[in-house]
Amino acid sequence: MAFESQSLKKETKYSGGGVCGDVYSMAILPKEVELEKEAAHPKFELRLQLPDLSQPLRDLSKKREVGEFLSGALAGAMTKAVLAPLETIRTRMVVGVGSRHICGSFLEVIEKQGWQGLWAGNAVNMLRIIPTQAVEFGTFECIKRAMTSTQEKWKQGESPKVQIGRVTLNFSISWISPVAVAGAAAGVVSTLLCHPLEVLKDRLTVSPEAYPSLSIAISKIYKEGGIAACYSGLSPTLIGMLPYSTCYYFMYEKVKKSYCRAKNKESLNRPEMLLIGALAGFTASTISFPLEVARKRLMVGALKGKCPPHMLAALSEVIQEEGLRGLYRGWGASCLKVMPSSGITWMFYEAWKDILLVQRHNL
Repeated sequence: MAFESQSLKKETKYSGGGVCGDVYSMAILPKEVELEKEAAHPKFELRLQLPDLSQPLRDLSKKREVGEFLSGALAGAMTKAVLAPLETIRTRMVVGVGSRHICGSFLEVIEKQGWQGLWAGNAVNMLRIIPTQAVEFGTFECIKRAMTSTQEKWKQGESPKVQIGRVTLNFSISWISPVAVAGAAAGVVSTLLCHPLEVLKDRLTVSPEAYPSLSIAISKIYKEGGIAACYSGLSPTLIGMLPYSTCYYFMYEKVKKSYCRAKNKESLNRPEMLLIGALAGFTASTISFPLEVARKRLMVGALKGKCPPHMLAALSEVIQEEGLRGLYRGWGASCLKVMPSSGITWMFYEAWKDILLVQRHNL
């Protein structure tokens, strides 16, 4: 009996161990299944770590060139927002649409399109003026500094020399005005980059019925002539821009320096900037206005079904139709727009430069 009792205890012990083993197996079974599922369907995590650009952007924003570009963009945007109605009237009168008088043209636009018509094309005009003024003022400042620095180096004996036998030729650029060169370069560069926006703006302003929106205008212009149509009138624009831009920047810089020297001042106040800027715009516009008339004729000639083949043909056409006075048709409206625009632009530009450059360097 003792033997049987011990055997029974052993069987009971082994039997209990078996039960515990089954329970343990059931307990770990779900984890094994999860591991098998993960092995069959592995998870991949792709982590992209973008570089920290905050410091490079801060360093970039502190550069003088960036401040000048931003100042030009902000000045242009603020000026165009205020003077959009004058730009509309000026464009209509230059290309010969509607009344020949400023007041009559204003009333005509308001009767047909309401007050909103005075801001026709202003959306694309804002898109045009921001990059245009940024590039123009930024290029002007950069070229002016580069030319001035080069002149100073050449004066110190670093100018290039050419030896021809016993004759030595010294090249000098001291007779060249850095302001004039910088002004010409600013006009050319901004025109090459932003001319398609000028074409769009003129189409939307002159014929809002045919071009009711920006997207329709882009589509129609592209269908008419492809990419080349976006640069219609580029040659006369560049030719007209050279005297205008050169005179515009040259007049402002020279008059400003002469005035400050005469008054023993280091800088101009805001009203003085406004007046000198207006004078610079008036002079530049008067000199280059016939070329402006030809340029506008070429850019919107397709709307009337007759587009002169080149600038000389456009000038000849104007003279035949209206005489020499036709070359200055719309000049009054142009001055009405250009003078305040030029003055306000320079005033805003100098103000933004003080905020973005002078105050920043003093921190």
